[in-house]
Amino acid sequence: MSPPADRRRLIDVALDEASLGHGTPDQEHERAIAIYDLLQENSFALPERDDGPYKLRVASQEGRLSLQIEPAESGTSVTHVVPLASFRTLLKDYLLICESYYASIRTATPTQIEALDRARRTTHNEAAALLAERLAGKIEVDEETARRLFTLIVALHVKA
Repeated sequence: MSPPADRRRLIDVALDEASLGHGTPDQEHERAIAIYDLLQENSFALPERDDGPYKLRVASQEGRLSLQIEPAESGTSVTHVVPLASFRTLLKDYLLICESYYASIRTATPTQIEALDRARRTTHNEAAALLAERLAGKIEVDEETARRLFTLIVALHVKA
């Protein structure tokens, strides 16, 4: 039996500044937006546990994303590490498509802009599906939460 919806969620997301470092003001703004969006609506649970809602701390460890999950009230925390190597190509493609999309807004035709937007959404969906697959059995997320988590990953990797 699945925990109630109010227990299957994140209520806090923090970034480990020691491992992720500070970004430029624009990067920090993008990170804050990604966290805000994730907290507004999410479905996040640990299999076989009913001790949510949860707090999430995101860190970087040698090319891996570390997700430390702690029950908001009390309980045992758990850390899952997601290797980012499998996301490199999708992340690179996504960032290039986004760059092209934003550059084209002023000069491209509506058809060209729509094509880039479709490519951006398709790549984002592929990466979110891959993330959900990598988390399977460790963390249960719905499609939209996986999308929002990938958005946070993007925000952590955007260059100044």
